[in-house]
Amino acid sequence: MILTDIFSMILRLAELAFGAIVAGINGQYLHAVKNTDSWDQGRFIYTEVVAGLAIFLSIVWLFPFSGSFVHWPVDLVISICWFVAFGLLVDQYLNGGCGYAFDWGNVSFRNSDQCGKWKAIIAFSFLSAICWLVSAIVGIIWVRDHEARAYRRRRWRGSRV
Repeated sequence: MILTDIFSMILRLAELAFGAIVAGINGQYLHAVKNTDSWDQGRFIYTEVVAGLAIFLSIVWLFPFSGSFVHWPVDLVISICWFVAFGLLVDQYLNGGCGYAFDWGNVSFRNSDQCGKWKAIIAFSFLSAICWLVSAIVGIIWVRDHEARAYRRRRWRGSRV
């Protein structure tokens, strides 16, 4: 059981880091275009909200206790939200102007290459979605195993009487 706790903590730290990277780069972009129509920036606003939720939930569930595994439905929902953000961003900016979705050759954080920054947002959105999905799968496996062991204990005790 300690192995699953350690693996869960590693996943939560990765989720926190990826969400913070996306929120930082995306927030910088939204700050730069703050005087434009918010309807045009809806994809980035959605991504920022998902990143904020992911950061909050990963911090809350970072602490190792068995109750963190029963939140697998929320992990699955956040994973789906990340996949939607990934799809929206790929549809918007990687339609040929900045390259292909998985061509992460010019991913950048600091220079003025806006295509590199968008690719960084897209890359870390995808990685975060995968981490949340793996976290949900680990939670499902842990809950099913825990319930099966509890059922076997109850059944064994009942057969002795």
